[in-house]
Amino acid sequence: MGIMKKLSKLILILMIVCLLVTFVAACGDKGNQGDGGTDNGGVQHVDYASQLKLDMNSNTLKQVVTRKSHIDGDTVHFYVPSSVVANGVLKARFLAVNTPESTGQIEDYGHMASRFTKEALKNAAFILIESDNDQWNVDSTGERRLVWVWYKPTADSDYRNLNVELLQNGLAVASNTANNRYGETAMAALNQAKNEKLYVHSGKADPEIYAGEAIPMTLKELRTNIANYTNMKVSIEGIVAKNSNQTAYVEQYDEITEMYYGIAVYYGYSFQGARILKVGNAVRIVGTVQYYENGGTYQISDVKYNVMDPNNPNNVKLISENNEVAYTLVDANTFKNGKVNIETETEEAITTKEYDFAELMLSASISMENLKVKSVYTTDNGNDSDGAMTLTCEAEDGTKVDVRTIVITDENGDVVTEDAFEGKTINVLGIVDLFGGKYQVKVFRYADITFVE
Repeated sequence: MGIMKKLSKLILILMIVCLLVTFVAACGDKGNQGDGGTDNGGVQHVDYASQLKLDMNSNTLKQVVTRKSHIDGDTVHFYVPSSVVANGVLKARFLAVNTPESTGQIEDYGHMASRFTKEALKNAAFILIESDNDQWNVDSTGERRLVWVWYKPTADSDYRNLNVELLQNGLAVASNTANNRYGETAMAALNQAKNEKLYVHSGKADPEIYAGEAIPMTLKELRTNIANYTNMKVSIEGIVAKNSNQTAYVEQYDEITEMYYGIAVYYGYSFQGARILKVGNAVRIVGTVQYYENGGTYQISDVKYNVMDPNNPNNVKLISENNEVAYTLVDANTFKNGKVNIETETEEAITTKEYDFAELMLSASISMENLKVKSVYTTDNGNDSDGAMTLTCEAEDGTKVDVRTIVITDENGDVVTEDAFEGKTINVLGIVDLFGGKYQVKVFRYADITFVE
């Protein structure tokens, strides 16, 4: 009987343990259940962006708009009637939010916030902007209007508030958030994102952004402020447009100005990652900005790739392959005489600076057509450049442009000489270069010059 009692007690204990395990598991499952909501300590995630309703009868100003250009996560330019803004373009700064930077130096989650705003408005069936009161108020720059942005994902859906959506998704921090028309909802969305530790509130680095010791930035930022970054370590991304003589020419498209910006990257003979810098590869470059006195230009150098430590953030990194090189088609007059006004937007001001077109496209790819070769000069200085040529060309409007080749060979391996070009009309694919204070088109292959019959 003693043995039977002990056995009964053991069975009872096992049954109790099983019940406890089942109860705990059930509680855990319940905490993770929901119809697509986020587990937040048992609190259901609230979609404040759709919960907030647009009141078309309020005293605020409202205007249906279309998107002109996307700046970043909290700044967009819209087409509006001239009754709203005289020139028909309203520069909108979103109320209640401040998204991380993505147009100059790049901050964590800046690309993500910018992409979120761009995709929401690009795919929207309707976009409507609303003032905070009965007038279109300007921000501290005096040029941007402070607005609430509403959009319909589809024609038959309700309007969603994009400002609140950025807050609830953890893609923005507060910017006078509580002191606006929808301050209560905006604060609730912000606090929910903080509680859920989403993105900017996560305390974690953005996995999309370079996390090393260099300054991450766009090529537009580097090209338009390059003297300010001399001898500084930077991180940029772009597509390799050309690779020659241990130098890769990397370019990146800027949607705002609709231009490509480039930089020469010198990697030298000992660089272990040369295969990464193949033409058409999208890459991340980490290196030091240096002024090249002989050419009067800037380049990035001191780049590294450690095959024993491929995940080192200071390595050159391959992002994707088989991308097309831009070869922007440019007429000779624009190349020689064109000017571009670059507008820079910060929290404090909007500034405009004029640049030479060719200056901005330095080290980026370019194509030019119907250039008449008027004369050819072949270098003969007793050095490695002997045999390189400068073709003085004239466009149909009389504008003169220099095309500079390296020592090039034809399909048979023979060095191409002056007589191949004299008096001919050509189309060229090259890189914008600067020599002796003059901008020129630099060509690296005989195949990049075609003849016009």
